[in-house]
Amino acid sequence: MIRALTRYSTAHPWKIIALWAVLGVVFSALAPTLLARVTQHRTADFLPRSYDSAAALQIAQEQFGGNPDALTVTVLVARSDGKALGPADRKRIGAEAAKWGQRRVVMPREDDVPQFLVPDRSQTPKVAPAMTAPDRSFELLSVQLAGIPSDKGVQGVYRAFRDAARTQFEEVGMRTGFTGELADRVDTTDAHKTAAKVGGALVMVFIILLNVLAFRSALAALLPLIAVAVIGAVAAGAVASAAMLTGRKLDASTPELINVVLLGIGIDYLLFLLFRFREQLRNRPEQPAREAAEQVSGRVGTAITSAALTIVAAFATLGLATFGQFRSLGPAIAVAVLVMLLGSLTLLPALLAAAGRKMFWPSKSLLRKPGEGRAARFGDLVARRPLMMLTASVALLAALAAGLTGIRMDYGRGDSGDRTPAAATAAEISRTLPAGVSDPTSVFVTAKDGRALNTAGFDGLSRRLSQVEGVGKVARTVLNEDRRAARIDLYPTADPQSQRARDLVAGPIRDTVARHTPAGTTAHVGGTAAIFADVSVAVDHDLRIVFPVAAALIALILLLLLRSLLAPLVLMLSVGLGFAATLGASTLLFQHTLGGPGVNFTLPLLLFLFVVALGTDYNILIADRIREEMQRPGPARAAVARAVRHTTPSIATAGLVLAGSFATLAANPGSEQDAFALTLGIMLSALVLSLVLVPALAALLGRAIWWPFRPRPAAGGHPRHRATAPAPEPEKVTAY
Repeated sequence: MIRALTRYSTAHPWKIIALWAVLGVVFSALAPTLLARVTQHRTADFLPRSYDSAAALQIAQEQFGGNPDALTVTVLVARSDGKALGPADRKRIGAEAAKWGQRRVVMPREDDVPQFLVPDRSQTPKVAPAMTAPDRSFELLSVQLAGIPSDKGVQGVYRAFRDAARTQFEEVGMRTGFTGELADRVDTTDAHKTAAKVGGALVMVFIILLNVLAFRSALAALLPLIAVAVIGAVAAGAVASAAMLTGRKLDASTPELINVVLLGIGIDYLLFLLFRFREQLRNRPEQPAREAAEQVSGRVGTAITSAALTIVAAFATLGLATFGQFRSLGPAIAVAVLVMLLGSLTLLPALLAAAGRKMFWPSKSLLRKPGEGRAARFGDLVARRPLMMLTASVALLAALAAGLTGIRMDYGRGDSGDRTPAAATAAEISRTLPAGVSDPTSVFVTAKDGRALNTAGFDGLSRRLSQVEGVGKVARTVLNEDRRAARIDLYPTADPQSQRARDLVAGPIRDTVARHTPAGTTAHVGGTAAIFADVSVAVDHDLRIVFPVAAALIALILLLLLRSLLAPLVLMLSVGLGFAATLGASTLLFQHTLGGPGVNFTLPLLLFLFVVALGTDYNILIADRIREEMQRPGPARAAVARAVRHTTPSIATAGLVLAGSFATLAANPGSEQDAFALTLGIMLSALVLSLVLVPALAALLGRAIWWPFRPRPAAGGHPRHRATAPAPEPEKVTAY
């Protein structure tokens, strides 16, 4: 089937190119709108209903009319001269707030974007008084907007509201401050806007320069980016369509992560094809370019398919997770990678067939034989000194893995650490009121028999909760309209996203609620701290399941592909050490050195899946080439030297490209840990594991590494070599 696809694509290249171009244009226009419909931002929505905070959220929506898409912005209003608010000031604030509750905020639009492609997020905010500081230094207003924080339209509406409200209050001698998740997201995005653009541009320039250095060709440098962009647009549309058909919701960070993954692996796959295509044209200058493209695509397509299916299999194990953010990420990445695989087997071969030898213009590398270079010398070093190279690589990885000592998980929202205006406003509020005043922990109580409740029945529970150390204030009990549900808001003294707040909710608060809830009622604790306390439990459960299942599945794929029992074990041990080294280095930097609360709770799973799955791609390429070389006559170490020589240019270039694409995540506020860890993990996988550790082990073990199916040297060389090289020497660099 693989060869049939590549054969048809190279025989009818312009039809394939036209088809992908049309699909790319269509999905480029539709994908943003489709993704917006299947994206949600609330972490609690990804928790199963069996968790306490998820049950509390359901009661809030059903009994108190909570809007699942509501975003709360806390507005601080104070006198510009710093004096305490008087009755007239508070009356003026109330009047101005009432005006905003009746005024529609129009979403700003960009002139260069067609209106029908951008959903209109214009809306009338819900504005209500929240609380006044004990010293009357400020008053807080609660403003509700509908949408998700990552939606550019919602961000535009917030900016319009913020700027107009600030101007309006300044005219009456008041100053304002804005805080909350949406406010902090917008402030951080605005602060990093220039850095994000510059960073993205630098990565694109870096990828182009790498390709120019590798191929000395403008077309070969630009074509990977164009082709991957087209396939990526189709993949984004496919992911959104699949999510809509299955009713799944995606986390707001998933689309960006998909873009980065597809950019990396797509360019990797095209690089493998380009290196091998150039080698084929060098070896057989008389061969028609389309015939060469067909042979190369069929041969490399098998390796690409194995590598892509390894990634798909690894992410498929996320279907076993209970935490919905993981469970939705797996199928989304799997669908995107399958689309990229289809593009790699159709569009990329078609481009090779259509461009032919012009692909490498103006380079004249096709006309000369490559001489001995750094790759050959490096291969000789690994083969001659395998024990030294193995010891050095293991020592490096072990030193980095030592950073795992004392690792902690951070379940916050990925604070960027910037002193944004929103953060400054939150700090000003916390100096006078409990830190949780703008994000309370709520206790929801319902009657088991559906009877009506009364507020007096909860006085004992409220009193007990007020005595819990760490609870700054307990609000009065509020009943819903039919009096069958009650809500008690608590204002902890700790930051709701801190570990102290999560420990407070998971321990004393829930224990107090369990002991003192009135008879005949059921209580659930909700709020940010409660949600992340439950997320930590769900993540710990999922990691214990996903890790071993994914590892077993990848090992099975390697077993079938490499036809060996020992080689898959060697590869799995190497990627396992690479995973530990990467996570240890991240812990060492962000937790131990920079003093952060810990590593992001999603980082271990992301690293395991990306570093193990994507890193295994490079291991598959080097292992398959070592096996191929060992089927030629001669010593096993000479075969390892040739394998390293052939694969070093392609694996090193592909690893740098993929690492560079992951580095773009650093431009996204709160994603610095992911960017660092994934970049380092891919670099270690490509440059240390695939090019040093695995070849060194193969040189030490010799042909025994393929036990029990050891390859036997064939007289005259392996047929695959005879088909592509007229003579065994000099060796040529390939991408396989």
